[in-house]
Amino acid sequence: MSRILFVCLGNICRSPLAEAAFRREVELAGLEVEVDSAGTGDWHIGKPPDPRAVDVAAKNGVAITNLRARQLAETDFTAFTHIFAMDHENLENIRAAMPGDATAQVSLLLDMVPGREGEAVADPYFGDDEGFALTWADVSEAAKALVWHLQRGG
Repeated sequence: MSRILFVCLGNICRSPLAEAAFRREVELAGLEVEVDSAGTGDWHIGKPPDPRAVDVAAKNGVAITNLRARQLAETDFTAFTHIFAMDHENLENIRAAMPGDATAQVSLLLDMVPGREGEAVADPYFGDDEGFALTWADVSEAAKALVWHLQRGG
């Protein structure tokens, strides 16, 4: 079974939205996949997602009020099959934290979307609701692409 971890900086905006969008797509596809999210930073541990993230997820039919931020752990590198970073800085931080026995495949989330390889999911934290809607669109597109990839044995 695939085990997917989405990672951003604080685990209150992009990665919980990616987790939510992917959970929705997995359910629609009838796949059995373990899903979680984390942050590379530690300052939001235990906190719920940003209210703007909660709102945009709810507008798209997904509740994320039960999620709580956590920090990326060394055990994640063997517990998950795939770790997806939301941007290049977090990708570098993930790779720097990767232990020698890591088995997870690590990449940018938008690498899953043909034509968007190497792109980052923009961080909406310092913006307005429109930024969260754009982030939702990005992570939803990536979630569909990732489900398609997993359905084909990826």
